[in-house]
Amino acid sequence: MKNSARPLKNLHAEAALFRERAMQGFIIIAASLLLLAGWYFRLQVIQHAEFSNRAEANRIKQRPIVPARGLIFDRSGKLLADNVQAWRLEITADEVPDLKDTLRRLAKIVALSDDDLATFDKLRHATRGFRAVPLKLGLSEAEVARFAIDRHNFPGVEVTPYLTRRYPYGDLFAHVIGYVGRVDADDIARFGDTRYAVLSQLGKSGLERYYEDRLRGQIGYEQVETNVEGRSLRVLGRTPAKPGSDLTLSIDADLQRTLVEAFGNYDGAAVAVDPRNGEILAMVSLPAFDPNLFINGISHADYDALTTNVSKPLFNRVLVGGTLPGSTIKPFAALAGLESGVRKDTDRTLSTGEFHIPGQKRGYRDAEAGGAGWVDLRMSIAHSVNTYYYKLAMDMGIDRFDQYMSRYGFGRKTGVDLSGESIGVLPSPEWKRKRFKQEWFLGETIISGIGQGYWVVTPLQLAQGVAALADDGVRQQLHLVRSTRDGFSAPWLTLPQPRGEPIATNRDNLTAVREGMIAVTQIGTARAIGLHAPYLIAGKTGTAQRVGRKGNISVDPRALPVNLRHQSLFIAYAPANAPTIAIAVVVEHGGYGATAAAPIARTVLDAWLLKQTPEQVAADLAHAKPGAVQDAPDDAAAVPAAPDNPSAQTPDPAQQRPSP
Repeated sequence: MKNSARPLKNLHAEAALFRERAMQGFIIIAASLLLLAGWYFRLQVIQHAEFSNRAEANRIKQRPIVPARGLIFDRSGKLLADNVQAWRLEITADEVPDLKDTLRRLAKIVALSDDDLATFDKLRHATRGFRAVPLKLGLSEAEVARFAIDRHNFPGVEVTPYLTRRYPYGDLFAHVIGYVGRVDADDIARFGDTRYAVLSQLGKSGLERYYEDRLRGQIGYEQVETNVEGRSLRVLGRTPAKPGSDLTLSIDADLQRTLVEAFGNYDGAAVAVDPRNGEILAMVSLPAFDPNLFINGISHADYDALTTNVSKPLFNRVLVGGTLPGSTIKPFAALAGLESGVRKDTDRTLSTGEFHIPGQKRGYRDAEAGGAGWVDLRMSIAHSVNTYYYKLAMDMGIDRFDQYMSRYGFGRKTGVDLSGESIGVLPSPEWKRKRFKQEWFLGETIISGIGQGYWVVTPLQLAQGVAALADDGVRQQLHLVRSTRDGFSAPWLTLPQPRGEPIATNRDNLTAVREGMIAVTQIGTARAIGLHAPYLIAGKTGTAQRVGRKGNISVDPRALPVNLRHQSLFIAYAPANAPTIAIAVVVEHGGYGATAAAPIARTVLDAWLLKQTPEQVAADLAHAKPGAVQDAPDDAAAVPAAPDNPSAQTPDPAQQRPSP
């Protein structure tokens, strides 16, 4: 049996190996301790300030304070736009671990529409991640309670109180005050400051948009201490928000309601102003809409109902709508003839029932068969004699005619404090070449003299123009806001207004035109509304054609379908000897100016001057109305359907409202 020898241990070598490994372990441990010490030194010393601020930020949050939006009052102190408390759900994206999952779970607690999610997504991408972005406005009490139970499961999500807009009068001031709506990405881009994302609402139309800078106020902030769950413990510091400025309008709420009720079932627009200073007393565009629908985001159903309505309630007929002025242009044309020296007030023109351009066979008709005979300026206005203005426009020429019409405010903005005002169309050869690339014809000058052809005027322009005639020839800038104040206890400050511009150089010329307008309501086309009036009214009827005559056959607008009936217009001021109110009324498809528009104006004049109720005024009008007189036409169907020059035909109004 072979003996196997076991090797002897080398104790010296093993000891040396142990010492070597022990030293390596010690070095590793020492190095680790040094690294750990260095890391702690970096955290505690070098980066102390940074991490201290981060820790403080986790404990203390800066929460924005949204300012109260300025209030809006009518001229007598009635509240037209105020604020009420509501709740909104908002998310700070940087504090949410999984935004998609958070939104999914939130939808089980709070009803979130596709619009809510889409608006939030757009606004989130336009805003810095550390700022809270509203997800849903106007939460119900039940939704607030359900979220409060599960609040700890939603880091970065808060329910916060805010003040939301309310319009107590609903649709009565829809096109005047406008409305506020949810802040969106376009608003952030418009203001160029993501801080505005904390605002729930911004002005979208009307005065709310025009005076946004005044109404909005300044955002404040407060420092809030929170616990590990993000719940507020106490407020450590506060920079108060500055509320928006309050506005007092020149509008009278009672007169506004009277004007709306006077329209009845008609669509249209009207503006009543104080001719002495340009203050707008009432302004309506009908039909209207309820601006409260837009405050926290309008639903698809409500929006579709508004946009598919054939009467277009969202369309502001006063501000951007346009119409042929018809015979309401005649007082201004008469003044232009006097001011230019082309006519004297005693000059007479023979009306035979049809006017001919020399060398042309086709005639331009008066409304009265057989004509009105020899008429001077006053009678031409009173009886709306077209021939007088056909010849006047031809003698003046379109260039000089346009020069004076521009002076009276046509083809120009009135300067009203609303965004998006249209200038309409002041027909001219330059405009036609630019719009249609065609030359101008004399026939177009002829019909321009009676407010037909390419004309487009706004109710604001008509109101400003008739107010200038009332105010001794001074064209005042129209405005809606009278005064403003910065805070409930602050004094009201009247907003400065520019000085009016004179439109006439000779007072006698104005007097002649004004006497003609008084005759309109005494012996002329609107004598029905002047009868039994306890004050003197100066006015002018107008009828803008939708269809022309066929050969020698007259078309009765009352026998036409509603959508083809003429536009009914009336301008007036009163009391004629000392005017305090001027008004322009446009009734869509109303027929003759004396039939639909003039009674509306009389109702408003009575309400303002006599302080009568609409029922009292209606009763007076029904008692004084002599039927046949009120149906007297002015210039309806006066332009031939097919003149020698086709360009002189009155275009279809549906196609004759081009952008200026």
